[in-house]
Amino acid sequence: MPNIEAFEKYSDAYDDWFEKNPEAYAVELKAVRQLLPSVEAKGLEVGIGSGKFAVPLGIKVGVEPSIRMASKAEKLGLEVYPGVAEELPFPADQFDFVLMVTTICFVDDVVKSFQEAFRVLVPGGCILVGFVDMESELGQKYLQNRHKSRFYQQATFFSTQQVLDHLKTANFEVAEIKQTLIPEDTEKTVFDGFGQGAFVVVKAKKET
Repeated sequence: MPNIEAFEKYSDAYDDWFEKNPEAYAVELKAVRQLLPSVEAKGLEVGIGSGKFAVPLGIKVGVEPSIRMASKAEKLGLEVYPGVAEELPFPADQFDFVLMVTTICFVDDVVKSFQEAFRVLVPGGCILVGFVDMESELGQKYLQNRHKSRFYQQATFFSTQQVLDHLKTANFEVAEIKQTLIPEDTEKTVFDGFGQGAFVVVKAKKET
């Protein structure tokens, strides 16, 4: 079962983070946007939550197991399907891209969730996975203090290399990586690669 209890109870508190951390939120959006396909591409967000990424990125369709979070997203005009990442409620070859932002730490089976994304992507489509790198300074802070967090007590954190390995297991070809939220970078810049930034976005393709 997905770890959604905290999101059902504290959905407002989750949304408060975006209000209290506008610069981090903005640069995370920027990192994802740099890897998005064209605006005409048909996208799906898995773990759409309350729509904090889908709305500004122009994604219209999502999957979300939390009723409270899905309700918020639907009020913003998004089409939200109940379900989990490991069993997406769509036929094969439906989407040009699949977005997962801070979702993988809450799924039961990361590889299966990537395999499901692969299944619903059209040939040549891509997955974008955004997450906090476990090996970063912020990732270590989250890991060490997760027992104090409403949302991260049951979360599983990953290093970038682990994410890359899981994507390859699911038959994806890694294409590009962006990183941001680098310590002492007051400009909140997005850089290529990984190893410095706390927030990493990996783009991987379903090759034809």
